[in-house]
Amino acid sequence: MSLQMKLVAITLDCPDPPALAAFYQQAAGFEPHPKSDADFAGLSRADGLFIGFQRVDGYRAPRWPDQTVPQQMHLCFDVVDLDEAEARLLELGAGKPDHQPHDAAAARVLTDPAGHPFCICRG
Repeated sequence: MSLQMKLVAITLDCPDPPALAAFYQQAAGFEPHPKSDADFAGLSRADGLFIGFQRVDGYRAPRWPDQTVPQQMHLCFDVVDLDEAEARLLELGAGKPDHQPHDAAAARVLTDPAGHPFCICRG
C-alpha cells in the first residue's frame, strides 16, 4: 500500500526572508502570505503550494557545484522560452554559475539572490 502524500510547502533558509520572497514572487507569480514578517516570509500559489523563507543567522550560501557548502536541495521551474526566462531572472537578481551541467537548449542552472541553485527547464 502506498502512502498518499501531497507536497504542500517548501521552506528555504536565507539571510533576508522578505527580499528572497520578493524575488520568487516576481519570478514565479506566487501571492505573498499575509502573515509574512522579517523573520519568515511566505508565498502561496492557487493550487495550495506554499514556499517559505526563514531567517537563519550566520547563513552560508550553497557553493554549487563545489561541495564545501552543499546545495542541499534545489527547485526546478518549467518555462516556455529559456532565453527570455533567463534574461528576466538575471534582471531580478539571479546569478548564473559558470558550471552548466545540462544542454543549454534544455535547461539552465541559476542561483537565487541567497545562493540557492535552481533550474529552469524548457517545459
